[in-house]
Amino acid sequence: MPRAHDFDYDAMLAKIKDRQWALADIDWDAPGADAVTDEQRPRLKEFMADLVWIENVGARGFAALAGKAPTPVLREIYTYFHAEEQRHANAELALMRRWGMLEDDEVPEPNINVRLAIEWLDRWSDDMSLAVLGTVIPMLEVALDGALLKFLLDEVHDPVCHRVFDKINADESRHLAVDFQVLDLLGHAPARRLLISTVGTVARPTVLLGALMYVPLLNRMRDNIVAMGLDERRLYTAMSRFTRVGERSPATRRLPSYQILKRHAAIVIDRGHPYHHFADFMVKASARYPRRLLRPTPSWARELTHEPVAR
Repeated sequence: MPRAHDFDYDAMLAKIKDRQWALADIDWDAPGADAVTDEQRPRLKEFMADLVWIENVGARGFAALAGKAPTPVLREIYTYFHAEEQRHANAELALMRRWGMLEDDEVPEPNINVRLAIEWLDRWSDDMSLAVLGTVIPMLEVALDGALLKFLLDEVHDPVCHRVFDKINADESRHLAVDFQVLDLLGHAPARRLLISTVGTVARPTVLLGALMYVPLLNRMRDNIVAMGLDERRLYTAMSRFTRVGERSPATRRLPSYQILKRHAAIVIDRGHPYHHFADFMVKASARYPRRLLRPTPSWARELTHEPVAR
């Protein structure tokens, strides 16, 4: 991995612009939709619905990061990433419609954990530090790219699905390259500034609320992939990539937010750890969260369409 000061953000931005794609580039009526079996369809529908909304969570995270970017080039990169995550969600919605899982303009409802994540992001993400958001986003993307998307390619034999996720995976690889370079960049800050920033962030009640949202969301992802027949160890292997890549950079290792997320990932991977009793309880407790207390879905989470528009 190149060092932060060797990384060419201008070249990356040029590559991102050159690799843009649109739903209109895909032949959604091509043969192969019948590769999804009736046995797969119910579980796959739930899985895909979660995936659509998790992409929206990522989009909102990148929108917040764009507002905190230290340079105009990085701000523009994050703005493209925001749009790409929305495009991923729309492409996944189009696949659901192709497979007969949705009627007309139906949009699937997010599960309660994703809904709470959306609500938290809408209220608080713009107030979070670049270090916190810049650490959480790659962790979620590693899990998404390393387990959920690859699982779909293994289990679904529709060639259109493979074409779509080839494009999504290419986008995600660029996201992760930038994510880890930004962590390296942040890790070069003076130790005193890193300490002050960490203490100030951890002491905020909104961060505790975010953690209480993040824990069941991650476990819900695990439960859903296990229900689909995926060995949960594949999710854990994907999450361990966050540590493997982060450890290559001495600067990233200096980031308290990285160390916290790294230790949390190690606990999540260890199924014998008592943490899992708490996390599983949080999933069950969140299922009982009163729906009347939820705020209306924010407008940024409603930009979903299966229509193959050129963007």
